[in-house]
Amino acid sequence: MFFDPIYLLLMIPGMALMFLAQSKVKGTYRRYSQVQSTMGMTGAQVAQTILMKKGVSGIRIEPIAGELTDHYDPSAKAVRLSEGIYNSTSLAAAAVAAHECGHVLQDVEGYKFMNLRAALVPAVNLGSRLGPLLIMAGLIFNLLNLAWVGIFFFAAVLLFHVVTLPVEFDASGRALRLIDDLGILQGEENKGAKAVLSAAALTYVATAFYAFLNLLYYIMLVNRRQ
Repeated sequence: MFFDPIYLLLMIPGMALMFLAQSKVKGTYRRYSQVQSTMGMTGAQVAQTILMKKGVSGIRIEPIAGELTDHYDPSAKAVRLSEGIYNSTSLAAAAVAAHECGHVLQDVEGYKFMNLRAALVPAVNLGSRLGPLLIMAGLIFNLLNLAWVGIFFFAAVLLFHVVTLPVEFDASGRALRLIDDLGILQGEENKGAKAVLSAAALTYVATAFYAFLNLLYYIMLVNRRQ
């Protein structure tokens, strides 16, 4: 499969978009991590302020190792901010911290796409591992029905990434409104925050597109054997 010219031809656009998205998010993050906010609030303080103003309690704000490893863990009720965000007073730190708080608010409100994404996690874990194995086994042993079962499992991976898009876009929209409404960033600083979150959004689009291309290739592979 890895030396199939059709695979390479089909996946090159996906790989190119993935590379572009990763380069853009890293470049934008590094640019705005050097620009300090007027209010001088650290990422941790931004998160604390947002949650306090929105009346949300019981959420821990914790530092975590790595770069751009920031996330909200709904099972632990914890916002985890990377080292470059937690103690930084940059525009990037404010944007990322607010974005993770956007996920907290989704959790509190029972945002339907967030709940759906969480429900898909077991299927994704199974589909990402088992799907390709079933497809290859079905093709090797000429059991095409088995291969189609593998495609069905792998489709859960694409569905997960598609559902992730509204979750992330909504969290970013909430973040931009929060940092503006609460005065966390001032004037033109909001454009820097928007640039950071827009760059991050591109990575989710690229990942979904890449998963779509993989699924499309698997379908083409099985169809060619029928």
